[in-house]
Amino acid sequence: MKKILFTAALMGIAHAAVKGQQKGQQPNVIVIYADDLGYGDVGCNGATRVKTPYIDQLASQGIRFTNGHATAATCTPSRYSILTGEYAWRKKGTNILPGNAALIVPTNRTTLGKVFQRAGYRTACIGKWHLGLGTQGEPDWNGELKPGPLETGFDYAFFFPATADRVPTVYVENHRVVALDPEDTIHVNYHHKIGNEPTGKENPELLKMHSSPGQGHDQTIVNGIGRIGWMTGGQRARWTDESLAGDFINQAQHFIEEHRKQPFFLYLSLSDIHVPRMPDTRFKGRSELGYRGDVIMQLDWSVGEIMKTLDYLGLAKNTIVVFSSDNGPVLDDGYVDGAVTQQNGHQPAGVMRGGKYSILEGGTRVPFILRWPGTVKPGVSGALVSQVDLLASFAAMLRQPLQENDAPDSWNILSTLLGKSQQGRSSMVEQANTLALVKGDWKYIAPQGGPKLLQAVNIESGLDTVPQLYNLKNDLAEKQNMAAAHPEMVKEMAAMLETIKSGGRSR
Repeated sequence: MKKILFTAALMGIAHAAVKGQQKGQQPNVIVIYADDLGYGDVGCNGATRVKTPYIDQLASQGIRFTNGHATAATCTPSRYSILTGEYAWRKKGTNILPGNAALIVPTNRTTLGKVFQRAGYRTACIGKWHLGLGTQGEPDWNGELKPGPLETGFDYAFFFPATADRVPTVYVENHRVVALDPEDTIHVNYHHKIGNEPTGKENPELLKMHSSPGQGHDQTIVNGIGRIGWMTGGQRARWTDESLAGDFINQAQHFIEEHRKQPFFLYLSLSDIHVPRMPDTRFKGRSELGYRGDVIMQLDWSVGEIMKTLDYLGLAKNTIVVFSSDNGPVLDDGYVDGAVTQQNGHQPAGVMRGGKYSILEGGTRVPFILRWPGTVKPGVSGALVSQVDLLASFAAMLRQPLQENDAPDSWNILSTLLGKSQQGRSSMVEQANTLALVKGDWKYIAPQGGPKLLQAVNIESGLDTVPQLYNLKNDLAEKQNMAAAHPEMVKEMAAMLETIKSGGRSR
């Protein structure tokens, strides 16, 4: 029997929440998805060295979840999970994708966007995509780029294909590269150099931001910054890093205004604060944390612009805003930008160990805020919530039934997200080179060989060849492995994780 069978009480919560809006009008929903933003990178979670007034305001007007999670400690798998309601480790080929990868989201599956489409919403995907384009083989950068966002639940899309540090550095609108000159065709290669354009390795004198040694950001130079991969052509179509935040916000504001009289869903996946961190000039030097701090402030500005737009159009009370991040933080992720030398005591993951790429809590416990003025009472919740649950929860709110094979790892926690309950998930799986199971206050990390310190980024991996067990309530920094003291719990949680891996439910 499908996991979403609406009980009268649960449906009552969803119906009462929607009933408070204008007659016949469902609430708009905006998911603002930051990139590489750590739990401790925002003021409402304790940051003092960098200011985030708009994110803090969002938190003060909504629910700030202190135990909110991405499903993985890297971007592609987290993005796959938030849109499909499925843990990415269940599907082969969902690790960090190159810029020329094929689409990994099945077009015949229910996605977050399709749930809203079926409920009569207009949907948009704006910002970073990083889930592949096209089918097998190189995407046709000079023709139609499909399947992509439009085939996976979005009516409109304005995005860049992968990450800002990977070629091609172009915008795509719906199915085509923006501003492409047909006489200057784009070609991309991730195996060997093509063309004769300057590279960071061969022409360091042309760089305005140098790359860290050995991390691969020394190939084709675009906008004075070496990238991963080689690219030729598309000179007119190439964006500049300084314009990314403004361009995405402009597109988002236009979409909101255009659809202000009908329900809309906006998946706004911002590039900040992923490398290369090259903020708009007005933000350069604004923080005391180097360019990383500057782009945190730029991210905060982006959130503020969306909030101002909703206020200006009179949509704030009829719009749910969810703010979160795709994984935990990293300082040196390929470029010399002051993040390490100007850290100045700032702790991006708060008291937690680990960060991006790590199975420790700093890898997946991220900022998680939901605001719905007039409907959701502001507060703080310690309930265990995961981004993978947005699909089933919004499906419940919109009364959209899910089929048996839809969103297998997504659970309806609508009452928790709306502040009606302090009871979130009872368990959850985390992913980063191994799997971990969180159940209540306890966390079990499956044994896995590998380096304990990821030297290139100076982050603890959390990997070990022996089982690890931590009590997160008393030891959020995961310093005391209690596996030896609780062998039965280790056995129980290891068995539960194996059951989940075999297709069982994680709740």
